[in-house]
Amino acid sequence: MLHILRQSPFNADLDTLLRCMNAGDDLLLLQDGVIAAIKGGRYLELLLEAPISISALQEDLEARGLAAQISSKIDTVSYNDFVRLTIKHERQMTW
Repeated sequence: MLHILRQSPFNADLDTLLRCMNAGDDLLLLQDGVIAAIKGGRYLELLLEAPISISALQEDLEARGLAAQISSKIDTVSYNDFVRLTIKHERQMTW
């Protein structure tokens, strides 16, 4: 399943999000959701413990001035990569 986090982790129910994730799922951080990828942040540590792949949309990182603050454990992706993720996962959940 592809999980898409669009809102700030400060306003999201990350506990529920993490409970709904399974091994092999992908998490894509969009819009204010990219805040969760900031290096050293408490939300990043929670997400990295899950058996999932985590990506952040490059355009949203740049729009928020966060590109240099993102953990190296997070893949940055383009809109084309976003489309590939939606094709890869028949089921999607937006948070």
